[in-house]
Parts: sequence; structure tokens; C-alpha cells
Amino acid sequence: MAIAKAERLMNLALCLLGTRRPLSKRELRESIEAYLEAGSDDSFNRMFERDKDDLRELGLVIETVENLEGEVGYLARRDSNRLPAITLDAEEAAALGLAAKVWQQARLAGAASGALQKLRAAGLPEDVDPYGAHSALEPRIPAHEASFEPLMLACRDRRPVVFDYRKATAARPEQRHVEPWALECWRGHWYLAGWDRDRGAERVFRLSRITGKVRARAGKYTADVPDVVTVRETVASWAGETADRTALIRLRTDAGYPLRAKAVAVQKGDDGWDELEIPYGHGLDAWLVEFGPDVVVLEPAELRADVVDRLRAVAKG
Repeated sequence: MAIAKAERLMNLALCLLGTRRPLSKRELRESIEAYLEAGSDDSFNRMFERDKDDLRELGLVIETVENLEGEVGYLARRDSNRLPAITLDAEEAAALGLAAKVWQQARLAGAASGALQKLRAAGLPEDVDPYGAHSALEPRIPAHEASFEPLMLACRDRRPVVFDYRKATAARPEQRHVEPWALECWRGHWYLAGWDRDRGAERVFRLSRITGKVRARAGKYTADVPDVVTVRETVASWAGETADRTALIRLRTDAGYPLRAKAVAVQKGDDGWDELEIPYGHGLDAWLVEFGPDVVVLEPAELRADVVDRLRAVAKG
């Protein structure tokens, strides 16, 4: 269905751009196969009006002209729909080249390369190498999760989605109904920020914990999209990055290296366990549970209780 509509819009756009005089509805209907197959005049009129509005929303300038007989015609003049000449200096071209190289290991690699080709066609000088000025730099943003592309499109189109999500402390995934806002990469992992309809609150989801397919849903958003979506700040606060106090834990020797990297103090033990003082913030209990039997919380008492509760919930399945 989507492919058929896209083809119909393309055919209508080509007709309007290719004519030297305004074309009436009758002439357009006779020129486009999909319009010929419309069941009735009313059906064709509704289809044509929707298509015309869609093309205008996409940026095509369509003029409505009335001839001497009072018949209304339509055309899209090429001079009104031509982009201005694109001029880029060497530094601007290099910046675009680096932006394209960022995605060479992700699913957007084809789109990034195609964008550079379009810039060449639009007048980017052949002697300007968009990669050459900073060829020593090799930026990469990997996006290997299958959910990345459908979520990126859902964020762009403002389309609600449904997916199965397994929390770090859960034995099985749960279905989530989400209004996606933004995707962001933080410390090597992709995160989605959006409105969780089931919980009625903003949530951040790690893409690597999404299982199965992301399914789009019809309908509009029920919550307002913030002007600024602070994905990194939210994840950082949940991971204890903005902690203003510390917790004391016991950690098995030669285990839990991410915890050791964050420790503000480490006391080596002779019994196969070390004592670490680590930053304590919201979400630390969920992180500690990931290390299973290699971690024992000593203090504060509320953190120890939260970790024990999470472990019991996992044990119960």
C-alpha cells in the first residue's frame, strides 16, 4: 500500500513538473494509471486532493491556474521548485565528509554516501575531497541493533511503536507501548527516549535489551514531545553518574571491572574479596544486580535492601 502511494505521488509530481501548461483534473486522471483505476469520480477527487496536499507538504510548489473557459488546471514550474546553487568551501566539505564516514558501519551508510553523491551532482567541486582534509580521523558510530532503523523512522515520523523489552533485572521481556522521541548513543550503547504509555511517564530504553521486532502503530501521540530530550543526562543519572554520595560494597577479586573503574577508594582483601567505595546515585541498585553473586552491598542499608529485593524478584521469575 505504501509503495503504491509513493509511486502515485511520484507520477503526479512528474506530470506537474513536465508540463508547459496547466493540466486539468481530467487530463491528470487520464495520464496516471492509479487514477484511471479509481472506482468513481468522488473516489478520484478525494485521492487527488490528498495527493496534492501531500506533495505540497513535501515542499513541491503547485500552482492552481484557471483558463479562459473557467476550467482549473495545475502545474509545478521548474524554476519555482529548483534548489539554489550549493557552494561549499573545503572545510564545509570536509565536515560533511566526516559526518558521512560516521555512519559507514551503521545502517545509514547508504543514505550518507547517497547524500554526498547528490552534493556532487548539485555542484560540489570535483577537486574538493570531502574526506581528504581530515583523513586521519576515523569516526564511527556503530548501530548493529535491528531495532535502530525502525525506531529512527518512528522518531522521525512521530509514530507510536510496540516492542518487547527485557530489563536488566527481569527474567523475561515485557511488552512496551512507547511514543518515541529521540535516539542517542552514549558510551557505546544506543538509547531511546520516549513516553511509556503503560506507565504514563518518560522512559529511556537501551536498544540492546529490545527483543523481537519493533512494530509501528497507527494514531497520534498522547503526550507532548519536549523541546529538548536529554537522553544522556537521564541515562547518566540512572547509572549513578551524577551521584553526590557513596556506597560501600564488597567485590569478588578479579571481578566487576566496570565497578572498579568507578571506585573512589579500594581496599584489597586477603579472603578473595575487596571493599570498594563507589558513587551512589539513582539506578545503582539495578546496575549492581547485573554482577550477581560477585557483589555484596555493605552500606547504606536502603541500597542493600533494594538490591536484595531485585535479586528476589529475579529468582521468582
